[in-house]
Parts: sequence; structure tokens; C-alpha cells
Amino acid sequence: MSTPKTKQSAAKREAWGRLRKLPSGRWQARYPGPDGKMHPARTDDDKSLTFLTKTDARTWLASVQTKIALGQWMPPAQLAARRREEAKADEARSIGFNEYSESWIEMIRTQPNRSGKKRAVGTVRAYKSKLTGYLMPEFGDTPIREIDKARIREMTDRLDQIPSPLNPRSKFNGITTPVLVVLMMILRQAVRDGIIPAAPDISIPKQPAVRHDADHDPNEDVASPEQVEELYEAMPDQWSIGVMFAAWCQLRRAECLGLQRRDIEWHDDGSATVHVRRQLNANTGDYTLLKSDAGKRSVSIPSIMIERLKVHLDTYVEPEAKAPILPTSVRGIVPLSNTRWGYIWGDAREAVAGLPLRFRFHDLRHTGLTLFAQEGATLAELMRRGGHSDMRIVLRYQHATMNRDRELAERMSERVAQRIAEAKNKAETALPDGEEYL
Repeated sequence: MSTPKTKQSAAKREAWGRLRKLPSGRWQARYPGPDGKMHPARTDDDKSLTFLTKTDARTWLASVQTKIALGQWMPPAQLAARRREEAKADEARSIGFNEYSESWIEMIRTQPNRSGKKRAVGTVRAYKSKLTGYLMPEFGDTPIREIDKARIREMTDRLDQIPSPLNPRSKFNGITTPVLVVLMMILRQAVRDGIIPAAPDISIPKQPAVRHDADHDPNEDVASPEQVEELYEAMPDQWSIGVMFAAWCQLRRAECLGLQRRDIEWHDDGSATVHVRRQLNANTGDYTLLKSDAGKRSVSIPSIMIERLKVHLDTYVEPEAKAPILPTSVRGIVPLSNTRWGYIWGDAREAVAGLPLRFRFHDLRHTGLTLFAQEGATLAELMRRGGHSDMRIVLRYQHATMNRDRELAERMSERVAQRIAEAKNKAETALPDGEEYL
């Protein structure tokens, strides 16, 4: 009596691997991997794989055996993960400029910079204005990888043709360089993100001055003490003290507008000190921290403005400690805005004849630091009083310290020459020993 035949559902052993016919009529393949496990046939996306014919299944098994022999095999799940990463990288490499730049601006808004500090709102806003005003219209959805040196040169040539809003006669417009800076920041981040292998080799030119012509001497941006006094008198009384703080305490505009009553310290001898602790941010309209630790300083108030400051505080400033020194209204609690100050300053400047061309409110600070240097202040003293953190910026006042040095040297020379001459005259008029006048 013969034994009954079993169904053809059992796996068939091959020379290598196993095959099994499924109830659907398709064929399934399994094979031993180098990891010691049996693996069913899977697609490169790690999905189940069956075959229409037995021959197809055997052919597939042979290909897998070849990969194992060549050391090219990896577990299906691992292979699928790698393919997903590769696809993601390919998608990233094809990302358009607009899409990537929007993610970049969000990154710098929320993440700290290399020094661990969060970027100021004004800084982020300045970057974004370069993006929306120039870079996004220029590149649009152009893939990041297609922005090369030639394309950047085309954009640069177009930007260079824009006339300077400050000085139409200038060869530079103050636009090209900051736009290039932002573009290169984005492209270098794209390198770090693995989107492009390297940023284009672009040399960013130093930002030249655009407010004046190339032959302008910065030393000319200094008003005389008489002109400072005229500016003080030309300002409305409730805000004129701002001119004094800028010129004689060397404060920046935002620092002047950020002053509060509590920042003025009076001393027993009648002198006073102003403590610079905050600024009125031109972008947000709020009080914010100073840009650097060096900006946080205490400055002696010169006697030339002591009485004027007392009158100002008594007349225009609310008694409360946090009351703004320059309020919008008399004894108000809201500080005068940067924008409104600009209009007030513009009117006062027009009323004073003989000021240097395009004289800014900030130039009052330059005026005061120049005069301070002429009195013999060292560069370290200038840095402290002006709240500078970079020695290179203060070196612009070195001409004033050298002028003072020459003046002192000349006075020393005159005094020494006078002493020598007096000694010689005394020696020439003296009688020889033993002689007497008859």
C-alpha cells in the first residue's frame, strides 16, 4: 500500500536557500544571511517580495548569494533605512533657495550664536530684510546647489547699479556687501547641513563708506563746541539735554533714549555720574540690553551740563525712578522713540549753519570723544568712556591724542628752552670771583 502524497506547500531545499510555492501560486524565497539568520525575500524598501515563477525566485536567490560573496549584503531593514537617508539627502540637495532660507532665518531667530547668546531682534530683522528685499526675488526656487560663483556675480553686478540712498554721488551704495554677507552665511550653513559640498569661493569686499565720497576725511565729522551749543539751543527745550548727553557724555542715540531718572547718581560735592545700563531698541521700541558688555559703563557728567540737567529733571521728568529722561511728553512715562527723535534732530540740524556735510546725531558722540582725546585721554580711557570693545574703532581718535601729544611736547620744549636761556643769561651777567662793583 502506497503512502499518500503531501501537498506541495513544504519548502523546497535548493543548492542554496529555500523556495516555497504559496497558495496563490506565487513563489517565496528564503536564504541564510551572514548574520546566521534566515531572511525572507524583501524589496529594497523592506517590503515583502514574492515571485511569479520558480525561475524568477531562483534568479533572485543567485543575486543575493553574489552580493554576500562580494561583501555587499546588508540586512533588509538596514538597507531600507540607508535608502531612505539617501532619498532624504537627494531631496535636501534639490531644495529651493526660498524654502531653505526661510528655515535658515527661523534657525538664527531661535538658536544661539557661536558665543552662546541669542541674536538680537534687530539683527534677525536686518538679515530678513536682505532676504525678502534682494535674495528671494533674485533666486526664488532655484536649487541651492545651482547657486554658483557665476550666478552670484550676476546678482552682484545688478546690486552695484542701485544708487546710494544716502549719497547718489558715491560709487558704492551700502547694499551689495551686506546682501552678500547674508547670502554667504546661508550657503555656508547649507554646507554644514550637507546640502552642498562647499560654498562658492566668493570674496566679500570691505564695506566702504557711502555717506561721503571716497576722499572724505572722517576727522571732518566734528562740530565745534560753539556749534554743539547752537544745536542744544535749536532743539525743543524738553529734549535738548539729549544733545548734551551725546556730545559731552559721548552716549549713542539709543543709549540717550534709554536713560531713566535712576541712572543719574548725584554726589555730595555737586558732581554727577550717568550709568549706562540699557538702550531703547530702534527695531522693537522696547528697552533692551546693550550690544556688548563694554557698553555697560559709568560716565562722569561734565560740569558744563550739570545745572542744565538739574533744570531738565525738575521740569520735564517724572519723579519716579524709572521715568525716562527723554519722555514723549512732559513728565511722561513713555520714552521718545528713535523715529520721532530723528525728525526732531533733523529740524534742529537744519537750523545750525556751518555743520559738516550730512552731520548725524551720532557725530556728536564723535565730537565729544575727539575733544576728550585732545585733553590727553589714553586709548584705554577712550574705550571705557565710549563703551567700545574693539581697539580698532578707537584708533580713529589717535590723531587727536597725537595732536595733544605734539602740543604737550611743544609746551615742554618751550619751557625747557626758557629754563636753559634763563640759566645762560644768569651766567653771562654774573661777575668773575673777587670783583666788586665800584
